[in-house]
Amino acid sequence: MDMPQPNPDVLARKASVLARLRQVLPEDAIIADPSETRAYECDALTAYKCAPMIAVLPSSTQEVSDILRICHDEGVPVVPRGAGTSLAGGALPTADCVILGVARMNEVLEVDYDNRFIRVQTGRTNLSVTGAVEEQDFFYAPDPSSQLACAIAGNIAMNSGGAHCLKYGVTTNNLLGVTMVLMDGRVVEIGGAHLDSGGLDLLGVICGSEGQLGVVTEATLRILRKPEGARPVLMGFDDNAVAGECVSDIIKSGILPVAIEFMDRLCIEACENFAHAGYPNCEALLIVEVEGSDAEIDSQLAKIVEIAKRHNPVELRESQSAEESARIWLGRKSAFGAMGQINDYMCLDGTIPVSALPDVLRRIGELSKEFGLPVGNVFHAGDGNMHPLILFDANKPGDLEKCEAFGAEILKLCVDAGGCLTGEHGVGIEKRDLMHHQYAPQDLEAQMAVKDVFDPKWLLNPAKVFPLDASAARRVVPMAAE
Repeated sequence: MDMPQPNPDVLARKASVLARLRQVLPEDAIIADPSETRAYECDALTAYKCAPMIAVLPSSTQEVSDILRICHDEGVPVVPRGAGTSLAGGALPTADCVILGVARMNEVLEVDYDNRFIRVQTGRTNLSVTGAVEEQDFFYAPDPSSQLACAIAGNIAMNSGGAHCLKYGVTTNNLLGVTMVLMDGRVVEIGGAHLDSGGLDLLGVICGSEGQLGVVTEATLRILRKPEGARPVLMGFDDNAVAGECVSDIIKSGILPVAIEFMDRLCIEACENFAHAGYPNCEALLIVEVEGSDAEIDSQLAKIVEIAKRHNPVELRESQSAEESARIWLGRKSAFGAMGQINDYMCLDGTIPVSALPDVLRRIGELSKEFGLPVGNVFHAGDGNMHPLILFDANKPGDLEKCEAFGAEILKLCVDAGGCLTGEHGVGIEKRDLMHHQYAPQDLEAQMAVKDVFDPKWLLNPAKVFPLDASAARRVVPMAAE
């Protein structure tokens, strides 16, 4: 993997940059000791590591503005960081950069139940947004598996989804407005506490931009009334492709479950050993959840069960209690941690049309045999957002490279099937060099032209998202292989 060679001029001015930062930040908000900056050397994509020159932890929009203005003046790259849960290397530093972490910016600024919105600082964790409004029977819909730890800042950067995005949409569908600081320190307000804003849809540009355009410090989010009730049903099948066909048929029927989750045998066994959720012994498992009144739930589940029976499930089990429902979801939510107990793994998130699920699952199985690496599949089946987990041994020479090559083939497969490289994890560095497979040169040029407007010096999160050969003319720092 290539990353920018540290700029020796920037490194030589570390002391002067620190002196300027100390003029606008308290001492405990600045981390410059190399033994301490190592805490920020990677995010959840731990295969690649590089400690930053400096890390800063602002507490307000004004402090973020001051930091960016200084770094802009000094020509210092800045890598924004939420909670560091990115699986695509979105917060990977360079040795000459300043990591700007928003973890201390975690306050609730405003709640309006009549107009159904909450305004928060973006260091606040996803789950705690719901925690702030649940006593009034409201909730925030996007629910990534890392929701206990991940920050709203990262959710906006990557346009995160979650198990329930099939019905409620991903972050962009639940984001109403942002306060964002540009690289030169200017503060802009985009959107607000209403459904649509006049003029260009800049909010749609910001959400999913991976820290390339600015640092989002505050967010106005849509909150919803909790449904009357919800109930999942477990479906076990003796073949992955058959389970995929079942998902496709449920979607084609016009029924809109709140979630459809898929796990194959490798993930089922790992999750059962970890969470003791009572999962059946089968090749593929679907968790389909519907919500509404008791009558609505009964009606929807009856239709879903009827569809499932056409595919000869080996087990069909409706939850009979809130406790059983919680246990079913605990297994799914624990999937990444459970798989981590087995081996090192790389998690992908290519997205495909639901109708392509059977064929894509078959081909992933064939690729697994070709590369000699096991792969577990756990994903949001309802919207085709796949999460293949490729198992490898990080201590075995060549295994990481083999895993990367295998992952690249899976992601190319997703694009060729009519899908895209990423559904919610983002491009980061993991998929950066595969962007050529999805986009023509003129497409990439149009995207980079947008970054030119927001960040003319290309100091925000450099060397991410765009292939290095495509962005080379916009970057002045020479490249070096790692």
